[in-house]
Amino acid sequence: MSISEYKKKYVYGEDYGTSQFKFGPIAEKPLVIDNRGLFLIGESKLLLDIFGVRKDVVVGPELSRYLGSIDDVGRYLVYPMRDGIVDKDDERAWRVLLEITRYGFEATRPKSKDFEGFYVTAALSAIAPDYMYERIFDIHAKIDAEEKLVKAVTIIPQPLAVAIAEKTVTCVVIESGHGNTQITPISMYPIRNAIVALNRGGAEADAIAAEILRDLGYEDRAHEEKFVRQFKEAVGLIPRDLSQAVEKARKEPERFRTVFSVPGTTIQVDLGNMGWARFLIGEAIFNPEHEMFESYYKRGMPRPRDTVIGGERIRGTMPLSQAIVHSVSRTSIELQPELYRDIILSGGNFAWRVPKGLEDVAVDSAQKVAYELKKLGIESNVRLVSDPLYSVWKGTIVYGIAVPDEVEWNWKTREGWYKRGVHY
Repeated sequence: MSISEYKKKYVYGEDYGTSQFKFGPIAEKPLVIDNRGLFLIGESKLLLDIFGVRKDVVVGPELSRYLGSIDDVGRYLVYPMRDGIVDKDDERAWRVLLEITRYGFEATRPKSKDFEGFYVTAALSAIAPDYMYERIFDIHAKIDAEEKLVKAVTIIPQPLAVAIAEKTVTCVVIESGHGNTQITPISMYPIRNAIVALNRGGAEADAIAAEILRDLGYEDRAHEEKFVRQFKEAVGLIPRDLSQAVEKARKEPERFRTVFSVPGTTIQVDLGNMGWARFLIGEAIFNPEHEMFESYYKRGMPRPRDTVIGGERIRGTMPLSQAIVHSVSRTSIELQPELYRDIILSGGNFAWRVPKGLEDVAVDSAQKVAYELKKLGIESNVRLVSDPLYSVWKGTIVYGIAVPDEVEWNWKTREGWYKRGVHY
């Protein structure tokens, strides 16, 4: 088997999202687990031995089995990333990333005799610092030293993976997941000094959804992360114009009323006359500076944190349309019109639908961005990728096949393979 044939057979992609880790060899879709780990140091060592538990960190689906038995879950349940970044010296977080990476390989290990290790492409946030690249390489080298599962590994920015999946050379990729929203102008490669990262995403939509649940009388459920996320995804709407949508919903409450039924339970949440609040969930990513959010900030809901990039502070609440203009304005004048002609939206935070009958006030993400840019005097072509949840992972697979085996990792260009027998 030639090297190119081997690579196509054993290419492997990893998308390190703040909320989820998507992974796997070439297929229609990746496998997905939560990006979190549970340290079992709070458990009785005797009970762990009796039940045959030999690990001290649990990741993947089995993690939920242990949540009820840990006295203080908050101390032992670790979400390693915040806004796409892992702190350099947070060793517990890095241990979790090691274990979820290992979990991915163990779950997909081929049984073929010709398997000598995967060609792995890992996708990180566009603003990931060099130390994150170094630690991700170290993690894969460590796993390979133990079980010969990684023949070579490379790393690319998540927005670049999206552009590759979309086969687009010149564009603006806006990747919005749970942790942050990355606005990345691309001309063959991300224009690094033009990248704008907003510290808001699905987590901020979850936060306003939790406040709505409290207003509906579900204070206890507002603390359950999965419950809040399911509620958000079921009832949230993106308004074309928030003030107009809320006004119409208050005048026609029955039209916007909805009942959320929790799958597998008898729990139902009836929004009643608060159907107008559905639009706050969708608006949170686009313009958290709208005056309607102020009352929630005053009562304790955290504002999105500012971002400092290259010495410049980007406020966390900056409207998305303004952030796009700010990002594109940092590119050459000649390039800017080309960038506005192809704005690509990706990530689960953009995967909103418009319910039948509400088209007069609700829009999808692409319509919203184009509408907001037009208000700033900019004509644009905005599109949502066909599979917003998995477009990053798909791009890693395409990239892994395309990069020649002989190209070794170069820290200056951040391209090439970090290889067994050469680098580790």
